[in-house]
Amino acid sequence: MSTTQGMPPESSPPADTARRGRTDHRHRHLERIAEVRAGRGAEKVGYPIHVREAAVVRTAMVGSGLLRVTLGGPGTAGFEAHSPDEHVKFLFPEPDGTLRLPVPDGHMLRWPKPSPTSREYTVRRYDPETGELDVDVALHEGGLGSDWALAARPGDTVHVAGPPGGLIVPHNYDRYLLAGDITALPAIARWLEELPRDAAGWAFIEVAGPDEEIELAAPTGFEVRWLHRGDVPAGASGLLADAVRAVRVPDGERVYAWVAGEAGSIKPLRRWVRDELGLAKADHDITGYWKRGVADFDDDDHEHHDH
Repeated sequence: MSTTQGMPPESSPPADTARRGRTDHRHRHLERIAEVRAGRGAEKVGYPIHVREAAVVRTAMVGSGLLRVTLGGPGTAGFEAHSPDEHVKFLFPEPDGTLRLPVPDGHMLRWPKPSPTSREYTVRRYDPETGELDVDVALHEGGLGSDWALAARPGDTVHVAGPPGGLIVPHNYDRYLLAGDITALPAIARWLEELPRDAAGWAFIEVAGPDEEIELAAPTGFEVRWLHRGDVPAGASGLLADAVRAVRVPDGERVYAWVAGEAGSIKPLRRWVRDELGLAKADHDITGYWKRGVADFDDDDHEHHDH
């Protein structure tokens, strides 16, 4: 996942000040989430941001492409999860072994300069009863977060910052269009779980092949399509954009579109949702989670995901 979601490496502004053109509602985030959910358009709502030390409870593969890291312990108590695209940052030691952490600053965090080494992940699940927090890591060779997740064992600890906020989308759209690659699959899976059971729409997910598919709890009104790119490198197939652009929305229906993945491959959809679907800014969110050949990619609308 985002403009107001980002956790900038500088001193935080006070509450109730405009950040990137929006009022910061962190002091009343639960009220604001309810207001947006009952409204007509989506909005990114900031939460009070914390940094926590969490312990690895277990790890397990989800399909052949995702490794689920379940965190717990006292540090995850009181965690908040409100939106399918919200994210956290895993903070890692520097090459010399030092760990530089942000410090609390009101409802925000004050980040050291230069920014600490980190990787960003979607919150897949949080269980307030057990305190367990699931993060699904897309595995790829040579990735800092991917290598850490593969080596993680129960009892290992990691510092987690966030989530800084989430995209709150009303549940009164006629249809929802969800699309992404395997880096977006955790968010899409959560979208499909959390939408009303009578919701309708489409979900397009590009993966290497059938072994990367996972079970999805989609509402009965959803068409779910898995797109297999085969031997084509991730982010280079064009399958996702082509499939999404073939969608035909019934006349008169309101649609919300959410797309995430490799920045270059989803770029054509930015113009398509605006010019062809005619969606207003509050009715879509298209985010580059990563970019081929670029480490720690930072989309204009979103901070980097480790893909």
